[in-house]
Amino acid sequence: MSGHSHFATIKHKKALTDAKRGKIFSKLARQIVVAVKEKGSDPSTNSGLRLIMEKAKSLNMPKDGIERATKKGTGELEGENLYEILYEGYGPGGIAILIECLTDNKNRALGEVKQILSKHNGKLADEGSVKWMFNRKGVITIDNEEQKINNEELEMMAIEAEAEDIQWRNNILDIYTKPDELEKVKKNIENKTIEIESASLDWVPKDEKKLDERGKQSAEKLFEALDENDAVQDIYSDMRV
Repeated sequence: MSGHSHFATIKHKKALTDAKRGKIFSKLARQIVVAVKEKGSDPSTNSGLRLIMEKAKSLNMPKDGIERATKKGTGELEGENLYEILYEGYGPGGIAILIECLTDNKNRALGEVKQILSKHNGKLADEGSVKWMFNRKGVITIDNEEQKINNEELEMMAIEAEAEDIQWRNNILDIYTKPDELEKVKKNIENKTIEIESASLDWVPKDEKKLDERGKQSAEKLFEALDENDAVQDIYSDMRV
């Protein structure tokens, strides 16, 4: 879906209730724990952790929640053993889906994801049968609705910042980078005093599949049901939005 997870799309479409915000904070905390365990607790040297913390701060995640998650990652506080899992599947209309999960119980997560897919006209796929339809890319999003920069000027700035590709979604510009160049391109854009809404490593579909309105509604119900699951971190698909 043009490089953006459905989690991000749902977040933009709906006001965040306290319950929804709490669930997002819980998911971000898990991401912080894993990032710290992988490459340390210093955001200046751990770019993955820095991106997660920037997202957490943009959503006003409490500082003590960020610190607690960081200490769980370093081992200063006791925490759960988390496993990263990427599930592959199909949804309504045959759309391809990738589901990123963090869980302390693989069997439970598998059963819950499988049940949600089945309930919403979807199914799990064999490993490797869907992932090849996507590329791993850095994605930087700029919401130009408020900044109101001339579109052509903004595109030129993105190209000058060494973007690999760009794509408009109404007033939102998605800037694509190679995974290892995300941080560099992000800094180049920020140096041009352009406000960035988000930056992340995403699964970007090679091709997009168009669904009719009924199919889109069914898919959105599936995405929302998956997003409600505690283990699910992000959802990607090749559905055209």
